[in-house]
Amino acid sequence: MYQTLFRHYWLQTVRSPGYYKNLVVNIFVGLTALYFLAVFILVGLMLPKILQEIAPQADPAAIFTGSMIYALIALLLIRYVMQPLSRLNLESYQVLPVKRSALVSYLVLKPLLNPLNYIVLCLVIPFAITGIHPAYGTAGAFRFILIILGLIWFNTLMAPLLKRQFSNILLGTVTLLAIGGGLAALEYFRIFSLFQLSQDLFSLLTVTPVVWIVVWLLGLLAFLLNRLFFARNYYPESFEKKSKKREAGAQRFTFMERFGKIGELISLEIKLVLRHKRTKSTLYTAFFFLLYGLIFYPNPMYNEIPGWLLFVAIFVTGTGMLLFGQWIINWDGAHFDFLMTRDIDTHTYIRANYTLMLALCIVSFIATTPYFLFGRQIILYHLVAFVYNAGVNIYVYLFAATLNTKRLELSRGSSMNMQGVSYKNFLVMIPLLVIPISLISLFALFSATYIALIIIALMGLAGILFRDSLLSVIEKQFLRRKYALCTGFRKKE
Repeated sequence: MYQTLFRHYWLQTVRSPGYYKNLVVNIFVGLTALYFLAVFILVGLMLPKILQEIAPQADPAAIFTGSMIYALIALLLIRYVMQPLSRLNLESYQVLPVKRSALVSYLVLKPLLNPLNYIVLCLVIPFAITGIHPAYGTAGAFRFILIILGLIWFNTLMAPLLKRQFSNILLGTVTLLAIGGGLAALEYFRIFSLFQLSQDLFSLLTVTPVVWIVVWLLGLLAFLLNRLFFARNYYPESFEKKSKKREAGAQRFTFMERFGKIGELISLEIKLVLRHKRTKSTLYTAFFFLLYGLIFYPNPMYNEIPGWLLFVAIFVTGTGMLLFGQWIINWDGAHFDFLMTRDIDTHTYIRANYTLMLALCIVSFIATTPYFLFGRQIILYHLVAFVYNAGVNIYVYLFAATLNTKRLELSRGSSMNMQGVSYKNFLVMIPLLVIPISLISLFALFSATYIALIIIALMGLAGILFRDSLLSVIEKQFLRRKYALCTGFRKKE
């Protein structure tokens, strides 16, 4: 029966109309995945030397095992936010002679077949050869790989269980962040060392021949907990969490109505974001991307590379706009025909979308002001990036949004979901990032970084000054593409 169910899943995938329509996107994603696989393998092979340079007095294997519990919590958090829940057309199988236990086990085990779950093995297996084998021998290296595999299974099964238990994904995310932050604080103030505990625990598991099976038992425990959850919540209607505050779903942003039709449209867009799974998960992802600068700004190496600084500045100061902008028209696909038959002119519709994207850009910029503590250079880059986002990128996104006729299914999660994505979503990155980064990198060769920043800022200021003219161009483009958008949005992939 499991073979039949998984075969049905495969046929559903390859027979989907979007499977072949998105062939270019699938090829691009495949090439990108191969690139990262190669990078992971190289990093895994070189990791012992990297760790040796960071901590010359410590054993690379000990450093790696000491950080594994922290990595386990971090990866569980990432999976909790990004891993989509397994789906099954339950009603079509309930009328057939299929055991309930088989359907439940299929739903639970289905995420384990995703190849993305095992990409971390491309780093772990090379490290086991170069870092674990010298310390623990061949048997220890083999046990280490099996331990990591068991932890992957545990994380993969535990993340959807937590997501189903916490109906509010934001609450669950904050809880996991609080747990991780609390443990890190205890480590920092030397009250309790989770690093030492992790080191001792995984060293014991790697050295002892039989004890490592305990990790696989954790995966089995996660599987049984999932089955227990489905035993209590098997029927679809039992998943509907009835909140006492149902009136919140009918919340109205009355303060927006004073701005006329533009305000009403923005109010509708905000409610659309807050009510649908795909838009909400994108919103939560935006909060994490705001922390992207912490990877680069504290590192002195990147402070010497203007291209990297500008890339990070453009990305974090425009996170909200960059994540939502390319779907600003597509997410109206389900009711686009309805909008086009209302008393809403093109000028109002485009201005509403422009205002919403500008607001997202401003909010992202304000949220990244704490980065100003890294110095005056960061302040300058952020100001230039904000002006460029508000004066150039916002128009590029609005114009590009009129070209994408693929309808988005907002009921699906956004993580690992390529539905509605086309090659045009990647081409739009050229004017957004490639042009300013190439410009500043070119000028940096001649020690003229500030001249490049001035040119980029002037481009943004010109876009802000000529806003009406640029929006008029986008309105004319929208009118030319309106019926093509209507036709495309009617097609369900």
